Amino acid sequence: MAKIKLTKTELKAQNDALKRFQRFLPMLQLKKQQLQAEIAAIGVRIDAVAEKEADAHAQSEPWRALFSCGEPEALAKLVTLRQVLTDASNIAGVTIPVFKGIETEFSDLDLFATPAWFDDAAALVKSVLALKAERAVLERQRQLVLDELNTTSQRVNLFEKVKIPACKENIRVIKIAIGDAQTASVMRGKIAKGRTAADGRREEAA
Repeated sequence: MAKIKLTKTELKAQNDALKRFQRFLPMLQLKKQQLQAEIAAIGVRIDAVAEKEADAHAQSEPWRALFSCGEPEALAKLVTLRQVLTDASNIAGVTIPVFKGIETEFSDLDLFATPAWFDDAAALVKSVLALKAERAVLERQRQLVLDELNTTSQRVNLFEKVKIPACKENIRVIKIAIGDAQTASVMRGKIAKGRTAADGRREEAA
């Protein structure tokens, strides 16, 4: 711990720092609460999308059974994911991606050689891909907000457990030192005054 100067100038600096820390701490605590609430909300959205994704996978099972008669991986090859479309948003100072949709490419099909239900199967595959992509974006959101929460929590702890207590202790030490110095100065003044008076009395007696 750096040694502090026991002066009135340092006392003012420590008081100013304490006021600054005490002003910033509530804002950090509020940000921490906002981030915690957002993480919980994102978790709810992830669960909802995951449930839809599971339902879509369950709906695709009959199609998989049909395709398994030919090529087992044919269903997955019906649609290819080309790009996940996202926008950007800001939550408590954190820039996060927001899912907007997906760009896909459908396999070239011989309309005369494939049954009509291929179109339905392809639409279902696209739906699964979209839900999977949305869940991945939400997971990324949660990680970014969680990282910011960890940083904010560290700052809150730094202010609460280190900076503010250190300033208060420094102020206490400086005040004691200044008080002791003032008391010593008064005592020296009294001693000097007493000596002057004694010298005067001796001169009068002589």
